[in-house]
Amino acid sequence: DVPAWLKSLRLHKYAALFSQMTYEEMMALTECQLEAQNVTKGARHKIVISIQKLKERQNLLKSLERDILEGGNLRVPLQELHQMILTPIKAYSSQNSSTEEHGRDADSHHPSSLIGSDSQGSDCKDSAAGGMQQHHLPGCEGESGGAPLPEGDLPGQFTRVMGK
Repeated sequence: DVPAWLKSLRLHKYAALFSQMTYEEMMALTECQLEAQNVTKGARHKIVISIQKLKERQNLLKSLERDILEGGNLRVPLQELHQMILTPIKAYSSQNSSTEEHGRDADSHHPSSLIGSDSQGSDCKDSAAGGMQQHHLPGCEGESGGAPLPEGDLPGQFTRVMGK
């Protein structure tokens, strides 16, 4: 939910700019690109920092999983997970990763924007469900090992941490 994420950052006036982008385009935004779109200097800086935090979510989830397994306090990991669920998360599909490995854009046949894309709704549900079926329980048995999740499977990693 990009508009809600932007609102939480107090940057909701830029929702129209983001509505024209794919998730990958958003994640690759630079200050120069934002400046070309007449985004103010403070907002540009905040957007770039926020996108960098989005890129670091996978490492944060690994760290949270370790903390939980070491018997730490659950309050901080739960607060972090709550904040993370308010950020834009792309549904993971093993098709996406294999397509990207071959250098093709996974969305080239079905371009979609980040905001207001009704056509993507059912696809996201299907790919999210498919991703969860592949690793719904193996990582929930108390040890960090389990089946390793593919790089980029943020929903699966989030679900694994919640299971712990």
